[in-house]
Amino acid sequence: MRFFRSSRSLSNQFTIAVLVVAGAAVAVFLAFIAWSVSAVDDNSLTRQHLFATSALADGLAQLPVQQTSSTAWDEAVRRVNAGDAAWMSDNLTVWMETYFGHDEDYVLAPDGKPVQVGKGGKLVDLASVAADFETIRPLVAALRAKMQATSAGQADSTDAVTGLGTENVLMLEGGPAMVSVKPIVPNTPALTQAAGTEYLHVAVQNVDRTLIDGIAAKFALSDARVETAPQESFWWTSVPVLDNAGHPKGYVVWRRDRPGIALIEQASPAFAITGLIGLGLLGLMLRRLRRSSIQLQASQARAQFLAFHDTLTGLPNRALLEDRFDRALAQARRDNTKVALICLDLDRFKNINDTLGHPAGDALVRQVGCRLTAAVRDGDTVARLGGDEFAILQVSLRDEQEAERLAERLLKELAVPFDLAGDEAAITASIGIALSHGESSTRDDMLRKADIALYEAKSQGRARYQLFAGDMDDLVRQRRAIERDLRAALTAGDEIHVAYQPIFDTNGDQLLGAEALARWSHPVHGPLSPQLFVSIAEERGLIEPLGEYVLRQACSFAAAHDLPWIAVNVSPIQFRNEQFVERVAAILAETGLAPNRLQIEITEGVLLQSAGTADRLIAALRHKGILVALDDFGTGYSSMSYLRRYGVDKLKIDRSFIQELGVSADAEAIVSAMVSLGRALDMRVVAEGVETSEQRDQLSAIGCHELQGFLLSRPLPPPELAALLHRQGGLAGRAAHRTAAGSA
Repeated sequence: MRFFRSSRSLSNQFTIAVLVVAGAAVAVFLAFIAWSVSAVDDNSLTRQHLFATSALADGLAQLPVQQTSSTAWDEAVRRVNAGDAAWMSDNLTVWMETYFGHDEDYVLAPDGKPVQVGKGGKLVDLASVAADFETIRPLVAALRAKMQATSAGQADSTDAVTGLGTENVLMLEGGPAMVSVKPIVPNTPALTQAAGTEYLHVAVQNVDRTLIDGIAAKFALSDARVETAPQESFWWTSVPVLDNAGHPKGYVVWRRDRPGIALIEQASPAFAITGLIGLGLLGLMLRRLRRSSIQLQASQARAQFLAFHDTLTGLPNRALLEDRFDRALAQARRDNTKVALICLDLDRFKNINDTLGHPAGDALVRQVGCRLTAAVRDGDTVARLGGDEFAILQVSLRDEQEAERLAERLLKELAVPFDLAGDEAAITASIGIALSHGESSTRDDMLRKADIALYEAKSQGRARYQLFAGDMDDLVRQRRAIERDLRAALTAGDEIHVAYQPIFDTNGDQLLGAEALARWSHPVHGPLSPQLFVSIAEERGLIEPLGEYVLRQACSFAAAHDLPWIAVNVSPIQFRNEQFVERVAAILAETGLAPNRLQIEITEGVLLQSAGTADRLIAALRHKGILVALDDFGTGYSSMSYLRRYGVDKLKIDRSFIQELGVSADAEAIVSAMVSLGRALDMRVVAEGVETSEQRDQLSAIGCHELQGFLLSRPLPPPELAALLHRQGGLAGRAAHRTAAGSA
């Protein structure tokens, strides 16, 4: 009996012990569950608050960026000053509401009065938004005061006020709204504005259901809405919509995401079935909690990844590159090694987007990123800076040859054609390289030097790399000095002149016309290369005044002498201007030259880079009787369809083909094919760069219409060309003019 009692006592003791242990385990388990649920829910709430707050801040920050697309624009300054209501509607008010989703847009005159008001995608009277405008007026006044302070005493306020703006969250129509005010300023030095004469643009984005729905969809906020008071409870939470002073103008309220509670609800059937089966239930829940923790960590890791990587390619972005850059420079100083920064830019990437579409452009960028990554070492960094710009951080280098070898390898890798959804695309790239030099090197300095070297690589013809050299800083300063002197020269009008290269018939006897060539006799540096100052003019917004100066001088000379016709080269930048034809017509009227005595020369690149504009401008020029010649034919991308579509009057075969005559076995066949093509399309054909009598004889036999080159005549100053015209005689010149204007 004692045995049974002892057994029962031990059993009870064991049972009690097990129950105590089980109870303690259950208590600890439940406490752990409660803590885990609370932690997961709190982390989720923190993330949602961060996402909502960041989204509101990003929305306010995006308004001035969206405005800049139309407010920093010469055309905008001209149109608002001209009171062009239709243009303002299409670019500054209704268009912005349609494109960017603004709720209201205003164009304000210098006196602060609205010139045009858009609301809800249509133009409205000021009276319908009077209350809103009164609320916005102090924000406008604050910007005006800032602009007045920064531009005081300046004849042209553009540099002082460009980049200025003010934005805030205001209460409009009973609800919060993001408001941004920006000045409308020129984007080139071609226009100036006196201080106080600037128009302003106001953009309004209501913090309403439309905006909140977008934020809610992006960050998975349930039942989100805008309220005037905060709501904080077990199931609801909110963040304030703050103005610049930190005062709440409203609250974004949504149903809290409680992944922990959801997890408990999912597991409740298992709890009910297993009851107090302690360790099994504990193991099950621990496994489930582990999965939840892994998912949470994966979500956080994804957010961390997106903060430091490019979304299109998955490559590091500028922020991660800069962080690794600083670390690499510090390590290089300790190890006495070098760091190389390689900046890479795809040549003529815009052609891919224009011809194959933006999806093809995105695919090309992704494939380029893959090739760059495969070409570098594991310790190096390939980053995408934006668009078609990439950077490579090369570490632990002993000499600059390692960076140059990598650059050569990258050029070869990118030269292999890309497959873009069945379309084959061949591209090239330009590369700039900067190397560190001990303690003196900084990230910003190397970025600047690599950018300068990249610019030099492009200016040297693209498809190459360039290592930064010390004299490149001097070259940049020199180009800036030349730009400054070029502006002064265009104003003074006594340094830039025009030379004329005669164009003859195929026998080289009869002068048919001449090509006008810009020349600059610099007072310090002497004669400057046209390639140098024309490229600077194109970069710095001076090509239009330079081009019009040459055109005016050439037309004046032709009108004053018995020159059958004059040919003038036009930059692609000039040809993108919709007012180009009107400007040419005005110069013809001013100089008294007949339109059929003027030939406008464009390059093949114009047809690709500005296809829509080129189509209209060529047709308009020919309608006025002005002839259009395609210069440097054979060096670009023109096809039969392009030539038939644009219907130019003349083809000028590039000198590179003419120089091969008698040297290359294929040259005569190629030139003959070009001449036959021009004749088949009823175009006159000119051969450039004729330097030998053998070339002249071959071109004459092939059937070329006109010749130009040093064999026949070098470019002549106006007096010498006038003398040549006098010797040729006016009657023959007029006959040549009729031949040039006729069919092939």
